[in-house]
Amino acid sequence: MTPTERLLAIMAALRTPQTGCPWDLMQDFSTIAPYTIEEAYEVADAIAAGDPAMLQDELGDLLFQVVYHARLAEERGWFGYDQVAEAIAQKMIRRHPHVFGDAAARDAAGQTSAWEAQKAAERAARHQTGTLAGVPSTLPALTRAAKLTRRAARVGFDWPDASAVLDKLAEEAAELRAELPAASPERLADELGDILFVVANLARKLDLDPEATLAAANAKFTRRFEWVEASLARQGQSPADATLMEMEDAWRAAKRAGL
Repeated sequence: MTPTERLLAIMAALRTPQTGCPWDLMQDFSTIAPYTIEEAYEVADAIAAGDPAMLQDELGDLLFQVVYHARLAEERGWFGYDQVAEAIAQKMIRRHPHVFGDAAARDAAGQTSAWEAQKAAERAARHQTGTLAGVPSTLPALTRAAKLTRRAARVGFDWPDASAVLDKLAEEAAELRAELPAASPERLADELGDILFVVANLARKLDLDPEATLAAANAKFTRRFEWVEASLARQGQSPADATLMEMEDAWRAAKRAGL
């Protein structure tokens, strides 16, 4: 029995009525989906950590999610794991004719263009013909904003450059400021949403991943705030005991230290 066959057998045993795991028997696509998303993020964390053993473990967890969904589909008579594997193999062959067919070799930019054209053809075959069709609604919001506007940009609906996006960002910030004195929570949420949407566009225009840049900012904030806490602790204080000025001084020290 191969490792893949063993994993499939384990999954089948977990889902076998009467003898399987009670928790696993209760699950369906919707209840498992959050775990699938979580495992994908844990793979990204392992890559960021540069830990091969951790990456191997997390990839296994993510593979198990694929096996889980395939088993749920097989029980419904839709498809099984082999069909999932065959479908992705065929898709990769179809999208790489310069490797598996007679198409001319491409550079990275040419391949990206051809890849997008192939994806558009696949969406059309599924009758998803709108410019924005097929952008998953469950993507992280910043990522989805960037993808939606990247699609719109392909048909000419885009700012000319990053400077123009910055102008729009200033405009949206001014609108939010004007709403601050008496706006309802709904109005404030709407205006703040506009700002975040424009920020995602700015990242796209700068060829940056908005989720990755925000993740880096989160990590930087964490490093600096932990420095603030450690600095205050050496003085017998906690952040709750310190003044804002004392915390600001420690924050600036963290910046000077290169954190």
